Amino acid sequence: MTDRVTVSLDEDSRTALDSLLSETGEGQSTVVRRALTFYAANLEAAETDVSADLQQYHRLLSTGEHVLFDVDFLHCFLDHVYREGEPDPEFQAAADRVADFHAAEYAERFADLGEVLEWLSLCGFLTVRGVENDTYHVVFPSEPTKEFMLRFVERSTADLPFEVDIEEGVAKALLTQRKVNE
Repeated sequence: MTDRVTVSLDEDSRTALDSLLSETGEGQSTVVRRALTFYAANLEAAETDVSADLQQYHRLLSTGEHVLFDVDFLHCFLDHVYREGEPDPEFQAAADRVADFHAAEYAERFADLGEVLEWLSLCGFLTVRGVENDTYHVVFPSEPTKEFMLRFVERSTADLPFEVDIEEGVAKALLTQRKVNE
């Protein structure tokens, strides 16, 4: 059974359809059917504001300052660095230099701990599972990642107008933002 549908297109939609017709070499009906099927399969993504995250990913990757890194490689790397339970001192010194550099950058960029954690979550190092009264429930992919990232958070937020209290679990932590004068 074939249903016919009449659709009014605005200028942007017409341009998009013309572009798809040109790129695919398919007929208008085929392109519209495929577009509807794709939209239905990806409705959740289409209705959430992933564009902001995609723009951030693009900015991170296009500058060459960040790279995609498979999480298994991260675990292998950190397992090696934390082989005896404590990080290799040369690695720790280098990681501290990176965190200290970011502290100056973060002081200009972020106003609160939530913004910092959102950024680190975007980078894939952690997931914020909940927030209660300036306390963030944070989950890490592994215990070495937790150790590495908690030290990074402590050092990289040093120039911000608050302190971070940390209560550690195995692969989770509670991070509380506290005003400096409290």
